[in-house]
Amino acid sequence: MSNWFIDEENQGFYGGGGDFSQTNDRLTDPDADLVERVAEGGLRPLKLEDFIGQKSVKENLDIFIKAAKLRSEPLDHVLFYGPPGLGKTTLASIIANELGVDIKITSGPAIDRAGDLAAILTNLKENDVLFIDEIHRLNRSVEEILYSAMEDFALDIIIGKGPSARSIRLDLSPFTLVGATTRAGSLSAPLRDRFGVIGKFEMYDADELSQILNRSAGILDIEVEKEALDDMARCSRGTPRVANRLLKRVRDFAQVGNEGVVSKRVVESAMKALGVDELGLERLDRDILATIIKSFKGGPVGIDTIAAAIGEERVTIEEAYEPYLIQQGLLYRTPKGRMAAPRAYEHLGLESLCEALPLSEPKSPKDINMKEAKEASDKVKTDTNKDKDLQITMDESLEKYRSIEINLYDEED
Repeated sequence: MSNWFIDEENQGFYGGGGDFSQTNDRLTDPDADLVERVAEGGLRPLKLEDFIGQKSVKENLDIFIKAAKLRSEPLDHVLFYGPPGLGKTTLASIIANELGVDIKITSGPAIDRAGDLAAILTNLKENDVLFIDEIHRLNRSVEEILYSAMEDFALDIIIGKGPSARSIRLDLSPFTLVGATTRAGSLSAPLRDRFGVIGKFEMYDADELSQILNRSAGILDIEVEKEALDDMARCSRGTPRVANRLLKRVRDFAQVGNEGVVSKRVVESAMKALGVDELGLERLDRDILATIIKSFKGGPVGIDTIAAAIGEERVTIEEAYEPYLIQQGLLYRTPKGRMAAPRAYEHLGLESLCEALPLSEPKSPKDINMKEAKEASDKVKTDTNKDKDLQITMDESLEKYRSIEINLYDEED
């Protein structure tokens, strides 16, 4: 049974992965808003065997969960990290389900004060799972309280102020903390070292996404062709959340004009209407590449210049668009700036600069005219001699000027 936390002050809804007080406009954005996360609940698998992808993480967890159940102990603390939308929240719920315990779900930004964390921890029952999404955004004071809770299953609380202040220790029920983050490098070393199980989530391949789409289509009662599943999988940017989002939008097109059947033709027309191409690129993705190629000759060009050229914020480009373009081999990030990769020219149907301006082929020794070579050599020697003569003339003029100046001083004396 999942528990959700509501921040009444900020009108934000927390649980299952982050702060959802704002919604997303991008169709291929791996981050989800509140409405979408609630709708996703019916598509999430409940058993480890039903979870598709992340083979290494899943196999290791299966062993760790079985071992913890045999010992009747809580599972060691778990940290998941990787890009958004890959199933970290889903796998945390599966862990609780496989262990047969409750899960409480919150996020780093939702826990503002140490008292908030203390209230959550003291309400956990034995072997329960606490899932904290975006754990790298925890307040430092809150994080320090979490250290003793993770190691000793106890809370050290200061009561009172000044000379009368005293410290008391509250014992907690043994529990499992599952943390998820998109920025593992932002975690402090003391917190990261307290996790006994660490799993990295990778992007999904097209075959895994096709399986996920097929399962989701069955749950949503959507009739879909195999070729249509493969096409949607290729457009999903390696992310199950994006794949399920595209499936729902394609379903709308199918129900309106195609009697509810999702075919290859329906997918192609839907993707065209939504502005998503076969690589999953949206209009702004293509604008970034086209701007680098057309306006800046393929780069290198600074990220601030790109942001100004397309009218978008730098942070949006760096965090929302650039990672996928780099992963797909469409963009290079160099010390001098961003450069368009050869695949970007090919994908946009643009001619590369090397193809547009072919270099002349080097001449073989037989084709070299010895007379022309001698004339070129003589010209270099002549130019060098002229430079020397000019330098000599300048030196002589400077000596004359100095002698005149000395004579003037002598006359004054």
